[in-house]
Amino acid sequence: MDELIVTVGITGSRITRSQTPAIPITPEEIARSGIEAWRAGASVLHVHVRDPRTELGTQDVELFREVVDRLRAETDAVLCLTTSGIPGRSFSTEERLAPLALRPDMASFDAGSINTPAGVFLNEPDFLEALADEARRQGVKLELECFEPGMVATCLRYLEDGVLDRPPHFQFVLGTAFGMPADVKSLLHLSEMLPADASWSAIGIGRTQLPMATLAILMGGHARVGLEDNIYYRRGELATGNAQLVERVVRLAGELGRPIASSADARRLLSLS
Repeated sequence: MDELIVTVGITGSRITRSQTPAIPITPEEIARSGIEAWRAGASVLHVHVRDPRTELGTQDVELFREVVDRLRAETDAVLCLTTSGIPGRSFSTEERLAPLALRPDMASFDAGSINTPAGVFLNEPDFLEALADEARRQGVKLELECFEPGMVATCLRYLEDGVLDRPPHFQFVLGTAFGMPADVKSLLHLSEMLPADASWSAIGIGRTQLPMATLAILMGGHARVGLEDNIYYRRGELATGNAQLVERVVRLAGELGRPIASSADARRLLSLS
């Protein structure tokens, strides 16, 4: 099988210090945590930024710039910037697309709308098409985030119509409160929907992070871990940081015979320039 691309979701948009002291909030903390995760074996860094006053996610491009500049100076990681904003809060299309001006390697493309405990995570067709256009203009590859099969079907239609570029890379998000369950049947079904030129990775939310990473390793996919999706190392024990979660999946991949992708390997496997 191909080398395993380990992605780390560094901080997300909603977890606060009251939940775990390990969550990075300031640009310096986010960048430092990303650097530590890259040193531990993550080749793709998925980046949100936070408003230090509220601790919640923001699409402030200057905060993204601080993080991106530091990561580019100290790593060769593939940088994937979020376009999601915060589920349940309203951001304009312009605000959500603003990080693409920094020309990251990749950006998230949440391929449909879904309920969340915080409200509706809204991704209307007009927004998705604007995101696809701007990503193409900036030379940014889209990571196609799918929470259920309808989102995969949406991406397949956009690929057929030329809205999205090939080859596609899918990120399956399993175990959310209102999405597909994190189990073998779900992951098998989603992966079997994909065209032959697609690559894919899996996210397990909360306690499902390790089982989904293990399945992805065994099935030939790729894996995402990190504090954005799971703040615990094991039941009742908070993770000390993103690097600890990356180190565990790297060890597991070694035991299961999957070599770990370097950043150069990840760029090759993801067809990045």
